[in-house]
Amino acid sequence: MRGAIAMKDTVAVNETGNNNQTEMEVRDLQRTIIELRGELEKRNLITADAVQAARRDTIQEIAMLKETISEMRNELERAHIRREQEVQRAISSSQDEINQLKRHISELRTQLENLMAEKSAAVQATHASSAGEIQQLREMAARLRDELEGAKAEKESAVQKERLRTADEIAQLHDTIQLMREAMEKLKA
Repeated sequence: MRGAIAMKDTVAVNETGNNNQTEMEVRDLQRTIIELRGELEKRNLITADAVQAARRDTIQEIAMLKETISEMRNELERAHIRREQEVQRAISSSQDEINQLKRHISELRTQLENLMAEKSAAVQATHASSAGEIQQLREMAARLRDELEGAKAEKESAVQKERLRTADEIAQLHDTIQLMREAMEKLKA
C-alpha cells in the first residue's frame, strides 16, 4: 500500500514539474516575442525619424535654392530691356528645369509615403498575429527575427536611396544657379 502511494506522489510530482517547465518555456517564448516586437517598433521609429529628418533638410535646402533662383530671375527681368530674346530663352529653360524638379520631388514624396504605408501595414499585421500554442510561438519568434532584419536592411536602403536622390537633386539646382549666374554676367557685360 505504501508503495502505491509513493508511486502516485512521484507521478504527480513529475507531471507538475513537466507542466511548470512547459509554462516557463511558454513565458520565455512570449517574452522573446514581446522583445522582438519592441525592437521592430523601435527600429521602425528610428528609420521613420531618419527619413523625416532627411526629408525636412531636403525641403529646407530646396526652398532656399528656389528663393535664390527667384532672386536671380528678378535680376534677369531687370535686364530684359537690353536683351529680351536671350533672357526669354534662359527663363524658359529655367522654368522647364524647375518643373522637372517639382515633378521629381512629387514622385519621391509619393514613393516615400507608399513605403511608409507598407511598413505600417506590415507592423500592424505582425502585432495582430499571435497564437496560444508553443510551436506557433516558436515559428512566430523566428519569423519576427527575419522580418526585423529584412525591414532594417530595406529601410536603410530606402534612406540611402533618398539621400542619393536628394544629393543629385541639389547638385542639379546648384548647376542651374551657376548657369543663371553666368547668363546674368553675360547680360551685364
